[in-house]
Amino acid sequence: MSSVRLFILVALADGGEMHGHQLRQLAEKEHLHHWTDISVGSLYGALKRLAVEGLIAEVRVEQVGGYPERQVWGITDAGRIALARLREEGLREVVFRPDPVDLALARLDRHRLEEVPGLVEARIATLRTLLDDAERHARQADPYLTPLERVVITHQSARLRAEISWHERLLDRLPDLLADEATRKDDPRD
Repeated sequence: MSSVRLFILVALADGGEMHGHQLRQLAEKEHLHHWTDISVGSLYGALKRLAVEGLIAEVRVEQVGGYPERQVWGITDAGRIALARLREEGLREVVFRPDPVDLALARLDRHRLEEVPGLVEARIATLRTLLDDAERHARQADPYLTPLERVVITHQSARLRAEISWHERLLDRLPDLLADEATRKDDPRD
């Protein structure tokens, strides 16, 4: 599931024909980089790929003033079919990637166990900063959001709160877990 593909196809289907710069401005206006995995810089490459696949097509080339020529894109019939599939995939698929912290914790260096509590505390501090940023952004965006977008924008904060809670429980249990780790014999999996 590609968020950038979904964004471009939705924008063209709902907003009409646009050139890449207009799509970029829309992405910036909606602050997509704060609440999706879309990088504004990835739009131009995605436009090219969508065109090669026949999901969008060049409608015309226009030039305004001294600006360079810009290709104006429109969604094709194949693009509308792909958009319907992407919307459904976006609602059906659960994307939750493994966090490298799990493997790092499961494979600690027993000679450096005393460093682990500080590292976990630093992770919690980082997560709290991310939560503060997400909530500040949601407050700033609130006047411009639809009721559904207001709910959507809280998803990231909810996930961050869950991460903080898990890390805090880990930190509480860490003394016992590290004591066990320190006394464990070499792993038979070696």
